Amino acid sequence: MRKCLARGAIGIAASAALVALVGCQSAARPTSTVSTPAGQSTSAEAHHVRSVGPQQFADIVVDPNRVTINVHVPYEGDIAGTDLSIPFDQIQARGDALPQERATPVAVYCRSGRMSQIAAATLTAMGYQDVVELAGGTLARVESGRSLVWR
Repeated sequence: MRKCLARGAIGIAASAALVALVGCQSAARPTSTVSTPAGQSTSAEAHHVRSVGPQQFADIVVDPNRVTINVHVPYEGDIAGTDLSIPFDQIQARGDALPQERATPVAVYCRSGRMSQIAAATLTAMGYQDVVELAGGTLARVESGRSLVWR
């Protein structure tokens, strides 16, 4: 009886470990389909979100042609040079504030990375072709020794 219980416990532990590993996959990886908040789907094979760390993000946002958007709510500071602040869940509704040319490169960030992942997926679904998001958000940026500015 004890052997059966021990085997059962090992099986349950192995199953839990597998579920945990599958659940820890990065949501920032390019996917073949992106769902917008409105539930519409669009192919994103040609256009995908690049999720980059603080150093690469800092190098990317200095490009004067790239529009940098803080999508975090509530406000908790900006990266210097931020062009727009649009809440992550209002990206589609506030499309008039975004560049009308979908080839315009865009960079998005938030505090921890979750809101920027959603915003980046929405932008890609809207047809933006070059979308970069800051993996780990401003928390990762500050941890890397970079600062934020406050309005």
